[in-house]
Amino acid sequence: MIGKVMRGRRVGGLLYYLYGPGRANEHVNPHIVVGWRHPAEVEPSLRPEGGRDFRNLIGLLNQPLAALGERGYAEPVWHCVARAARQDRILSDDEWAQVAQEIMTRTGLAPADDDNGVRWVAVRHADDHIHIVATLARQDGTKPRTWNDFYRVREACQAVERRYGLRVTAPGDRTAARRPTRSETEQTRRRGWDEVPRTVLRQHVVTAAAAAASEEEFFRSLEAAGVLVRQRMSQRNPGEVTGYAVALPKHRNRAGELVWFGGGRLAADLTLPKLRARWRGGSDHHPDGAGADDRREIWELVTTAARQAAAQLREATVGETGGAADVPGATSDLLHVAARLLKDQRLRNAAEAFDRAAREPYARILPPTRAGLELRRAVRRLGAGTRGSGGSLIADIAALVVAVAELRTAQGRMAQAVAARAAAQHLAVASPAAGAPVRLAAADFPQPVARPLGTDPGQNPRSSGRSAGPPAPSASPRHR
Repeated sequence: MIGKVMRGRRVGGLLYYLYGPGRANEHVNPHIVVGWRHPAEVEPSLRPEGGRDFRNLIGLLNQPLAALGERGYAEPVWHCVARAARQDRILSDDEWAQVAQEIMTRTGLAPADDDNGVRWVAVRHADDHIHIVATLARQDGTKPRTWNDFYRVREACQAVERRYGLRVTAPGDRTAARRPTRSETEQTRRRGWDEVPRTVLRQHVVTAAAAAASEEEFFRSLEAAGVLVRQRMSQRNPGEVTGYAVALPKHRNRAGELVWFGGGRLAADLTLPKLRARWRGGSDHHPDGAGADDRREIWELVTTAARQAAAQLREATVGETGGAADVPGATSDLLHVAARLLKDQRLRNAAEAFDRAAREPYARILPPTRAGLELRRAVRRLGAGTRGSGGSLIADIAALVVAVAELRTAQGRMAQAVAARAAAQHLAVASPAAGAPVRLAAADFPQPVARPLGTDPGQNPRSSGRSAGPPAPSASPRHR
């Protein structure tokens, strides 16, 4: 089950939308299944001409907002969509009522035992989802907290999945990168771009961070790749850089202004403080150029480091992970840098697929281990610009990626294990020598990642998951 949190200004506009026909007449039999009062007390009555009378419900929902006055939120309407997976059975009204109450309790907005919580209703107008509408003012005249509400909703959805035996979804632990918004995707299609700017920028930032040992190298690498960089300076300490934002020269809004993305808007672990913590593990100097012998030595160094890291990971899957905990992140660095140097789209696809497998929950930066440190140092030397064939290295990267998948499986982090397996499949296509370890590993995996029929081997298959649907016109989604 997926939960999506949005905010808006007018509760009336949202209710009219939920009880209306929808954008394609998809709304059927809209009705309240649960709320702060019994549904029969607040269900909008039918007018003689057949429409609904929302005046009573709108007035009741707005009363606490009027009492709170200017102390309230600028967008006081809290809107949450909870949607079951396509494969799930149809839940009853009573079950959806329990889902809504779980969400309101976990978020702290209206726990079941709190008579002074916010006023809210849950509207159902389809088999597979409900809409929770709440006004952000408690009935005791105080302002409710909404901090991290998205993650509390995610926890509630996972609890409901276990309770009703629904399809298990990935945790909201910030291991996934920020996904492009609908408007970004539509703009990309209209302008005929190959990829969404947010995705392109994240790939540039990850690759530059992997090849750099300091923020100076990081910023130089981004600029060399044609990425515009804007540093954020401290207001307290002049000259101190506290953050950064990146943009593509072609990506502008309707006013012709550049669209900037801070590191945190690309992925949770790409903020400048997180990157600095990673670079703090060791700053090694590498020459700007290298001869043929040096290039061979560097590729051999990377191959050896990859093999040693894979061996360390395999030991970690049956024991403590402390000796290799940072290896998945270093593996992501290796994939991105190798893809840039070899200019291989299949490697780039593997790096993109692996992305989620690399991160620790909630963007924690782990202390460096010897295996991870050696691999990152080798990757930095590789990132200095040396080219090579990469044939045997790809097979070793594949074995390393499979070892990461086994580690994530042992940790019970299945969404990350699936991401690593998908990357291994791309690597098997990129190098025949990589196929054997990938096939052997996939045979023991409880959920093998198979390429959907009709997709090309070198392409990223589109997600088969169902869209959460268009947002209601009165609310704007918050992407986290």
